Amino acid sequence: MHGAISIVFLGCIALVWLAAVRGRADGLAVAALAALGLECVLVVVAGGNCPLGPVLRRIGDDTPLFELVLPPRAAKAAIPVLGVVAIAGAVTLAFRTL
Repeated sequence: MHGAISIVFLGCIALVWLAAVRGRADGLAVAALAALGLECVLVVVAGGNCPLGPVLRRIGDDTPLFELVLPPRAAKAAIPVLGVVAIAGAVTLAFRTL
């Protein structure tokens, strides 16, 4: 479940950047921006951590998703780095379309 959700959000980042490169925002890009905005709020509320962490720990999954594929230091940096990439895409899209 966590992996699938992560893939969806990575896809949202890609959609925003694709729209930025094209210089036009369609409905899918707007939906991706909305999903990323909601995710951003949830990460901030969770103190910079994945908001699904407590739920996953309750069901016995103690390893954060990014630690399955990255070293611990890189895994800890993944969420802030992806946040910057997403924000940069949104800002680029705004400048290209407004």
